[in-house]
Amino acid sequence: MVDFLAENNLCGQAILRIVSRGNAIIAELLRLSDFIPAVFRLKDKSDQQKYGDIICDFSYFKGPEYYEGKLENKPELQDLDEEFRENHIEILSRFYLAFESVHKYIVDLNRYLDDLYEGVYIQQTLETVLLNEDGKQLLCESLYLYGVMLLVIDQKIEGEVRERMLVSYYRYSAARSSADSNLDDICKLLRSTGYSSQPGAKRPANYPDSYFARVPISAPFISMVIGRLRSDDIYNQVTAYPLPEHRSTALANQAAMLYVSLYFSPSILHTQHAKMREIVDKYFPDNWVISIYMGITVNLVEAWEPYKAAKAALHYTLDSPNIKEQASRYAASLESLKPQVQQLLKEGFLREEIILDNIPKLLNCLRDCNVAIRWLMLHSAESAYDINNKRLRQIKDQVLNDSKYNPKILFQLLLDTAQFEFTLKEMFKQMLSEKQLKWESYKKEGSERMTELAEVFSGVKPLTRVEKNENLQAWFREISKQIESLNYDDSTAAGRKTVQLIQALVEVQEFHQLESNLQICQFLADTRKFLHQMIRTINIKEEVLITMQIVGDLSYAWQIIDSFTTIMQESIRVNPSMVTKLRATFLKLVSALDLPLLRINQANSDDLMSVSQFYSGELVAYVRKVLQIIPESMFTSLAKIIKLQIHDIMEVPTRLDKDKLKDYSQLGARYEVAKLTHDISIFTEGILMMKTTLVGIIKVDPKQLLEDGIRKELVKRVAYALHKGLIFNPRSKIQDWQSVYQSTYIPIPTFPPVDESATFIGRLCREILKITDPKVTCYIDQMNTWYDLKNHQEVTSNRLFSEIQNTLGTFGLNGLDRLLCFMIVRELQNALTMLQKTILKDRAVVDIFKAMLGAVTPVQGIVANASKVYASAVAKTQKTWGPYLEAIMKVGQMQILRQQIANELSYSCKFDSKHLAAALENLNKSLLADIEAHYQDPSLPYPKDDSTLLYDITAYLEAAGIHNPLNKIYITTKRLPYFPITNFLFIIAQLTKLQFNKNQGMTCKKATDPVDWPPLVLGLLTLLKQFHSRYTQQFLALIGQFVRSIMEQCTSQKIPDMPSDVVGALMFLEDYVKYTKLSRKVAEAHVPSFIFDEFRTVL
Repeated sequence: MVDFLAENNLCGQAILRIVSRGNAIIAELLRLSDFIPAVFRLKDKSDQQKYGDIICDFSYFKGPEYYEGKLENKPELQDLDEEFRENHIEILSRFYLAFESVHKYIVDLNRYLDDLYEGVYIQQTLETVLLNEDGKQLLCESLYLYGVMLLVIDQKIEGEVRERMLVSYYRYSAARSSADSNLDDICKLLRSTGYSSQPGAKRPANYPDSYFARVPISAPFISMVIGRLRSDDIYNQVTAYPLPEHRSTALANQAAMLYVSLYFSPSILHTQHAKMREIVDKYFPDNWVISIYMGITVNLVEAWEPYKAAKAALHYTLDSPNIKEQASRYAASLESLKPQVQQLLKEGFLREEIILDNIPKLLNCLRDCNVAIRWLMLHSAESAYDINNKRLRQIKDQVLNDSKYNPKILFQLLLDTAQFEFTLKEMFKQMLSEKQLKWESYKKEGSERMTELAEVFSGVKPLTRVEKNENLQAWFREISKQIESLNYDDSTAAGRKTVQLIQALVEVQEFHQLESNLQICQFLADTRKFLHQMIRTINIKEEVLITMQIVGDLSYAWQIIDSFTTIMQESIRVNPSMVTKLRATFLKLVSALDLPLLRINQANSDDLMSVSQFYSGELVAYVRKVLQIIPESMFTSLAKIIKLQIHDIMEVPTRLDKDKLKDYSQLGARYEVAKLTHDISIFTEGILMMKTTLVGIIKVDPKQLLEDGIRKELVKRVAYALHKGLIFNPRSKIQDWQSVYQSTYIPIPTFPPVDESATFIGRLCREILKITDPKVTCYIDQMNTWYDLKNHQEVTSNRLFSEIQNTLGTFGLNGLDRLLCFMIVRELQNALTMLQKTILKDRAVVDIFKAMLGAVTPVQGIVANASKVYASAVAKTQKTWGPYLEAIMKVGQMQILRQQIANELSYSCKFDSKHLAAALENLNKSLLADIEAHYQDPSLPYPKDDSTLLYDITAYLEAAGIHNPLNKIYITTKRLPYFPITNFLFIIAQLTKLQFNKNQGMTCKKATDPVDWPPLVLGLLTLLKQFHSRYTQQFLALIGQFVRSIMEQCTSQKIPDMPSDVVGALMFLEDYVKYTKLSRKVAEAHVPSFIFDEFRTVL
């Protein structure tokens, strides 16, 4: 018969792919459960108030029109909804794909079963597949994995959260309009069950069997799977555990599968007492806490409470004398095994000959250790007992008392067992690799000895008092040939023959009275020894390693091992060399990866890498967590050293009186510093002793671990100092998992917010914006200084940025610049939203724009009765501009700050690293020249679309201050009606509030109606830069026309002085040319040069 898992066996490959996908789905669900956005839990009152109207559960589907109507009636809710969509659509899509894959899994499994029933696979039925060993395993796994998926989803992603995420995805994605979308089925499968993983939460009625029954599965299939799991040893595990008292451990994985599968047939749990009695007697006679998948533990006392038959069957297991018997047995095991393993681990004890002579004994010791550790770890685990359940509390207390449970002793046994297992495996692997070479060398030695003896009895070779004996000569030659003919590949026959040869050599020595000659005796003894070694060597079999792998499984502790973290850390702190033993324990934990990866690997699935990466990453993160105690202890010692050096140890003066020498020596304090310094070096030695280790598929380098650990601790302490230090009297678009600056291994800690800022940089930025607010300060460009509007005192200047550079460094200042960038984006979006949803939605205002456009067309001409036309338009729109002015001024204010930061960064770069500054400037010029040349002649080279060169160089240029913030495009924009005329009316409306001062330039007339000129100009300039240059040209043309028209009117009415608003408009043009670094011809294209000349005389 064709191998069931062969590539050409379609039936086997189909179910193998389904099971492989099941393991990958569970890994993805576990991965995603760490990234649930907190907002979907709606735990905080602030979240409920803010997002309550846009995050809905399945009640949304009863009346979507009602919910959507509520949003449409409130523009601020629409904005919030749009922002929420932008922030979360990526993670929502990922969750939805995971949920969809669960539904697809069960649909595909049902389709496979239908195909089996319908005879799609030739000569294969459900019964024949279950008769095949691999087929039986895969069918049982397929049902079990589906159950695990459902349990993981309910345990890790609460029902309400699932519903809110699915509704949000439905609202924000295109899936609602897709004809082949199975969103309805997914929602039916994953709707909330009412289950909560919180301790003390009430269990919903008929849970989880009603949840498992949401998608119907073939009843005969479920019945046959449960039948196989009940009766067979489907993985042949009992061979690895020959002792009857180890049977429940041998069948533990199968017991977990049966536990999950029984929920698909709840009638067995409820009413079928005989079957439940049989199941408990076989799988749970001495245990009631099981691990169902990757360390997810379940206590059968609690899980089977609602089921009559199951509860009754478990009664004898949970009988107080039985609990006492089991706990006492494992307590005694612990007592006897601990010295036994420590003896085996003594230096030089485990030698090759001892291992070869005692393989069964060593394996028995390993079995006993692992079984005891498993039982004690599972039955004492905090997570397995709900403290609110009195019955569970009593059982737990009895287990702890009767087993004399001491976590430190149990952990010590785990450490020793892992070390023993690791050493034994490594030695056995070494022996296995050298097996054939050694066997052949022993064979050669034995054969040569016999040939030499044959020559001795030939009488040719002189040996004292040995007479010629042709019979013995022929016999020894024959023995030599027999040894030579032994075949390594046929180990059974070779072993039998070797025993016979040893027997023959013993007999020849007795019958021919060869004892009298010591040399011949020695030859015979040596040959027997070589033959014995050959038998030993031929017994080195891979089965021993496989048994060790099965026995050493630690997957049940994937989660509960965390309860031993503090013990591990404490033991490292006391003895840093403990890290070497811990290495073996971590490698033992790697065995847990075999369970999910086996089928994925067999199916040659693309998921192998991502699933390996996930579980290996989880394990490496745990290793880092345990070893983080080393950098923490180092920094604690450093803090003590710093305290001693600053507060206790006096600085020794250059000249010192002899009688004061003792006072300054301070031997106690100096000894303490030396001791602490020595402790730090011991800690670093400890972690470096670990050696480079492959944890799953991730290589762990101890040097890198130490460096990352030190950096993590440094980041934590610096961030805390800045968090506490930068607090003033007083929205994040990037999630932690999306940020390039956030790291899993060296995380930037998150502190509870003290204001609206997420970090100290945000607080610093908002404080700078507060003290340079254009409403209360006036910025004088020539002085680079802000002055208070009321008392004209200096508030701050560009020296502020030198101080920040000295305090936070280049990265801190660059980070502040980046944050200002994002704030500018938000303010520009606010300004455009205001323009579109408020100003351009007001019909009266739009009519004024239309009338104004009619009056100023063509822009090359002169507006008749200019003063009246402009004054009328300004008066009618004056009330419109308040919020728009605020947004524009904020943008301008932040642009000024960005300019100051760029100046400071540029100055410090040129001063501290002139070669870098010169290299960057030249590279920038070269790139720009190449790009310009490419646009002139497209055949010339240009950075490709997939090249990150421009992006990378921009980051360097911004960090070195070699950029102009005013030239940056912050947002993408669409065409807007009346945009040039709107901004033209806005600027001339502001000119009425300003006056020209020869010393200060443009200043506001009234302190009660403040308008700061530089932020206004720069803000408007930045906004115009976001649109097509055509809009800017039209805007400048309108200003030019305004100047010409008013001047024309003044000339005709013989008004000698230039009006203040014309001075303001000309100042705007002057500043526009100055800030954009464009030619004056840009302004003179719209205003004759003689007007500029006259204007300069006014200046």
